[in-house]
Amino acid sequence: MRRRAAAALALLAALSCPAAAEEAGAGHSGHDHAAHGPAVELPELTEATRLFLEANARMHAEMDIDLTGDADVDFLRAMIPHHAGAVAMARIVLEHGSDPGVRALAEAIIAAQEAEIAWMRSWLAARGF
Repeated sequence: MRRRAAAALALLAALSCPAAAEEAGAGHSGHDHAAHGPAVELPELTEATRLFLEANARMHAEMDIDLTGDADVDFLRAMIPHHAGAVAMARIVLEHGSDPGVRALAEAIIAAQEAEIAWMRSWLAARGF
């Protein structure tokens, strides 16, 4: 499953970034593709998988902050997109999941993480961030 997710993430990156697509072998004519090794068979992406991959990529990109050297500030500024990513993933499971226990956990995560995001934003704003 982890291998499938990694392959799907590579596919998503290739599809969303022309340079990544070229690096992955899509569209660079004139090269011997056989030299790259056997083709990797990618799984079909479900809508939920595609949404999870996008949410995860967005979260990691937004967590890549310029550090200030203040551990408190840096922690909160990185945790806001981390929590937002958890909320986005929880919303995906509410839209596409079916297990009542997982759905209940997703609802609890949304409530808790949104409250924590509000607190972190307030704390940062009070200090000029």
